[in-house]
Amino acid sequence: MPKFVKSEAEWKSLLTPEQFRVARKHGTERAGTSPLNVEKRDGVFHCVCCDAPLFTSDAKYESGTGWPSFFQPVTPNAVTEHEDNGLFMRRTEIRCATCDAHLGHVFPDGPRPTGQRYCMNGVAMTFSPSDGNDAA
Repeated sequence: MPKFVKSEAEWKSLLTPEQFRVARKHGTERAGTSPLNVEKRDGVFHCVCCDAPLFTSDAKYESGTGWPSFFQPVTPNAVTEHEDNGLFMRRTEIRCATCDAHLGHVFPDGPRPTGQRYCMNGVAMTFSPSDGNDAA
């Protein structure tokens, strides 16, 4: 699948400063600050940069971490994994497979059926409810 590519200036013009910092510069939002953390409606979580579908509400769960958490992506090829050795830790970074936006990290301490915890930055995603209403 071809990558969705834009220049840094184009991303800056399309995203808020916080979205740009997190999604394009691999930042992390402060825990507990995203409205998506408490989103309970049926729907799909999309990449804030390219609108690619990433996770469904069926895979969302309350992890207690302060970030939206999921046990699996919408499809296995919706996201990509990258080694992240920053902050003196070894972690697995998760990026949007379509545009390489930084979404968060995955950890092996999630619930069944996968045992994975995709701990995502809410600011790196948007939400589209199944009923067609505006995002919360």
